[in-house]
Amino acid sequence: MPNGTLMQYFEWYLPNDGKHWQRVIADAQHLKEIGISMVWLPPAFKGTSQSDVGYGVYDLFDLGEFDQKGTTRTKYGIKEDYLKAIQTLQSLGIEAIADIVLNHKAAGDIREKFRVLKMNPNNRQEPISDPYEIEGWTNFTFSGRQDTYSSFKWHWYHFTGLDYDALHDEKGIYLILGDNKGWADQDQVDSENGNYDYLMFNDIDFEHPEVIDHLKEWVAWFLETTKISGFRLDAVKHIEEAFMTEFIGYVRENIKPDLYTFAEYWKGDSQVSLNYINDTKWSFDLIDVVLHMNLYDASKRGAAYDLTEIFSGSLVAAKPEFAVTFVDNHDSQRGQALESCIEEWFKPAAYALILLRQQGLPCVFYGDYYGISGEFAQQSFQSEIDKLLYLRQKHVYGEQIDYLDHPNCIGWVNLGTEEHPDGLAVVISNADSQSKRMNMGLLNAGKIFSDYMGNHPDQVQIEADGWATFPVQAGSISAWIRSS
Repeated sequence: MPNGTLMQYFEWYLPNDGKHWQRVIADAQHLKEIGISMVWLPPAFKGTSQSDVGYGVYDLFDLGEFDQKGTTRTKYGIKEDYLKAIQTLQSLGIEAIADIVLNHKAAGDIREKFRVLKMNPNNRQEPISDPYEIEGWTNFTFSGRQDTYSSFKWHWYHFTGLDYDALHDEKGIYLILGDNKGWADQDQVDSENGNYDYLMFNDIDFEHPEVIDHLKEWVAWFLETTKISGFRLDAVKHIEEAFMTEFIGYVRENIKPDLYTFAEYWKGDSQVSLNYINDTKWSFDLIDVVLHMNLYDASKRGAAYDLTEIFSGSLVAAKPEFAVTFVDNHDSQRGQALESCIEEWFKPAAYALILLRQQGLPCVFYGDYYGISGEFAQQSFQSEIDKLLYLRQKHVYGEQIDYLDHPNCIGWVNLGTEEHPDGLAVVISNADSQSKRMNMGLLNAGKIFSDYMGNHPDQVQIEADGWATFPVQAGSISAWIRSS
């Protein structure tokens, strides 16, 4: 089977034209041809407004079907086009992945009164007030949907906290008080800020039995309606580990046994990721944040960065079968809260480090492939990524041998197999022009190799014993394959 590759088919600044699902449909055949096997679609749910990128979720049952929050369509389009986009991808053998945002709900319909403690934002375990009454937008009635698909209504007691007191017109972090209320146990969520249960908007209480039953009702409806292939789970470090484990287990046991799932746990510590994978009973893959940050540091520091450390501390190095590797995404792109955008000069090398290796599931970012316009513009790297995707399909097979042994020049080889006999040699420099002596194995002895990336004009002949010296230009990447 060809090597799998995921594409995140959106970026933060897409136009609010309601035509994105149509773009997916029109582009599906092209995605198939370049070797994309999975497409991660943006959140399809009705948000706070028509322009909502998808993470300010209002109604999980509204996929662009009902007139709510001033719009019928979402930023990306209408329900009919969303379903057609999924069907089109799947008809071509491409798995469609839905972005699932469960942590919070936004833009409630009616204000409710309840008692709270105002909490220290830097230590959510520390109250900075006595108990008092506020009003919050916590009653979700979904009047535009009128009980279609579900009659469930959300109230204040379905949440653990919120960030706005409508009664006093004040912002803060408020812990909702009541029977069996409180933040998640500290060992169930990330420990940042004392307890990182609360992230934004109205924070869902995943221990409330009505919430648990309702989300199971919703997920059954969503999977039956969309026939989606898998989930990308948003912000899991803010959600109880026990809930996520039980929830995904419920889906696989009762609804979709082959559901593929990966999650976003944004933490620059691979040990935390490894602990989470174990604590959630190996329920899903995780994005490799440490590798992304290594790539970011390498792009910022240039020749001062030690390339032998590029995989140091990464999830793909420690547990590759659970790693979703990426260069950039909608959170790291310029202008976003987690901005850590890899510098343009290093993007091709960064993509080689995920696409031309056999470990992890690599993810191509829409913004890197098609470019980004506007205030935070970025050029397109489609030409470079297309070449890397071709190499991934045809040449990333057989034994992989690493030569990660020089601070400014690293390389590796894929020796090939009987089915894919032409191997691949990759060399990356972050400083001056360099070369790397590597062994391509007897299967490639005598062959003439050229740089498929077109960055180096020379040809290299593999010696009788399989060894050869592969050059690379300054601050560049070369990917050497048999010339013919």
